[in-house]
Amino acid sequence: MIVIGRRLALALALQCFAASAFAADYPNKPIRLVVPYAPGGGADSVARIVAKRVSEQMGQPIVIDNKGGAGSILGTDIVAKAEPDGYTLLLGQSGPISINPAIYKSLPYDPVKDFAPVAMTTAYPYILVVNADLPVKTLQEFVALAKSKPGAMNYGSTGVGAANHLVSELFNSKAGLKMTHVPYRGTALAVGDLLGGQLTMVFGDPISVLSQIKAGKLRALAVTSLERSPVAPDVPTVAESGYPGFEALAWHGILAPAKTPPAIVKKLNEEIVKALADPTTKKLLEDQAMQTVGGTPDAFAAFIAKDLAIWKAVATSANVTVE
Repeated sequence: MIVIGRRLALALALQCFAASAFAADYPNKPIRLVVPYAPGGGADSVARIVAKRVSEQMGQPIVIDNKGGAGSILGTDIVAKAEPDGYTLLLGQSGPISINPAIYKSLPYDPVKDFAPVAMTTAYPYILVVNADLPVKTLQEFVALAKSKPGAMNYGSTGVGAANHLVSELFNSKAGLKMTHVPYRGTALAVGDLLGGQLTMVFGDPISVLSQIKAGKLRALAVTSLERSPVAPDVPTVAESGYPGFEALAWHGILAPAKTPPAIVKKLNEEIVKALADPTTKKLLEDQAMQTVGGTPDAFAAFIAKDLAIWKAVATSANVTVE
């Protein structure tokens, strides 16, 4: 028994030594960062901004590989099944990691078991906007108006099961509202119909609605973060407007395949957090109406677990499913 125990201890020690040596030499070739969306969107921008700075710090290229398709499932699954050596990473987002598991009956990947969270990069709240001609100035007035016309008011989203669809359902549940869902193929189309008066309300991402708010064409009633957003500091939160604890964030973060050596995860985390603190990188992300986050892998994992639980409950309550 003693001999076996010593052999096991020696084997474990050798494994730890090999892993440490591997991590010390990491990276010694280009890193592939998979973005499960087409080029040009918010996720792609975050990936390119962060990757550029991390690449400069680590002295190796980080190649952005856009693998859009199947509601972000295609690119996410590629990373889930990649070699866990730190050379294939995922630009994760609330959609594929937190929301898809809540709305799809089956997925080819498990958001918890198949990934090692590395670092949360950015987050942003949604902004509840209405047409400026709607006779309401506050969220309380909006809720009162909607309750006076049950079923007569509607809201737009970027599609069935999309993030702002579930955010809307979460709010409707908390506020006790009955509103009709109108899905679109993109935020721009929904915002266009809101401006035209065909919609009553949209939970929009800041980059899509801020210019219309500043132009006076849309009115912002609330943001979905617990604290007021730096990009719209005069807009109250849903929580402070009568719904304590209400929070719904969109986010981005870097994940690696499960079983990636902890030393590599730690090294990547340190480099990403350092990049997010770089003034130039930080400003580029803030110019996209996003807030930088950072933090540890454990903090990111805890956030994902909480996010998964929130959207699973919302999707179940609202009976939102996608085949």
